[in-house]
Amino acid sequence: MARRIPKERRMDMYKAILHLETLEECCDFFEDLCAMTELQSMEQRFEVASMLKKDKVYTEIMEKTNASSATISRVNRMLNTGTGCLGIIIDRTEEAEKQ
Repeated sequence: MARRIPKERRMDMYKAILHLETLEECCDFFEDLCAMTELQSMEQRFEVASMLKKDKVYTEIMEKTNASSATISRVNRMLNTGTGCLGIIIDRTEEAEKQ
């Protein structure tokens, strides 16, 4: 069984993220913190989630993102049964880009 990280330890990283000031600083922070494959996976999942929110079909998402059907299914499950934050952030990001 995987060992759970104490909540206090996890919160430090998220607090640090809130102090990022620019998009460039955010990119640099995550490039320093994550392996390239981890970043690519997160970026792919976010793109998949955005496409799912736009009611794109799995085949179109697979073609555009190279995500597996299993990844698309997992992201879809999180959009439907997760905390709801991912969908909120996607909506907020799209709204900000319209302005």
